[in-house]
Amino acid sequence: MATAHATRRRPAVLGDLLPGSLARDAALVIGAAAFVGLAAQIAVPLPGTPVPVTGQTFAVLLTGAALGFGRAALGMLVYLLAGMAGVPWFTDGTSGAGFPTLGYVIGFVAAAAVVGRLAQLGGDRTPLRTVGTMLTGTAIMYAAGVPYLMAALHVDLAKALDLGVTPFLAGDALKVLLAAGLLPAAWKLTGAARR
Repeated sequence: MATAHATRRRPAVLGDLLPGSLARDAALVIGAAAFVGLAAQIAVPLPGTPVPVTGQTFAVLLTGAALGFGRAALGMLVYLLAGMAGVPWFTDGTSGAGFPTLGYVIGFVAAAAVVGRLAQLGGDRTPLRTVGTMLTGTAIMYAAGVPYLMAALHVDLAKALDLGVTPFLAGDALKVLLAAGLLPAAWKLTGAARR
């Protein structure tokens, strides 16, 4: 009886709706890394900054919410380490560690973990909660990317903000709003929303 009850637990994140355990989790981790790598190829360079507009940040936020703390963080760690080791899935098919935007990629690990944890606590069930969750994840990516940009380009904080935050605020707001529509809708479609 207790075992039957335990298997009927409500899912904490969307990834929990898929059957399986270890094989499912491994596939989700690798899939998350590949998804972000694919989204990195959607890149639009902006004049005056080495930071392009990409689909990566949106993919990281969705991955965090869909997979939860552990799987999302591990997926982004795989993305980071494999890219640094030579897998050409950073923006524009690059790899390695010698570029000024690597701080954002490092921030993906922490952002995915925090967004994943917030999603496990119900932070992706309503549009308002999702906005808060996604804004938190976006702030974490900026918090990691800007100092790295400062060090790599030898610029002060004001210049780094001008290069690595200001041009992206409107686009990131759009990504947050898109996630606020998609994630609660996905929960409603599954009929598994719990909070």
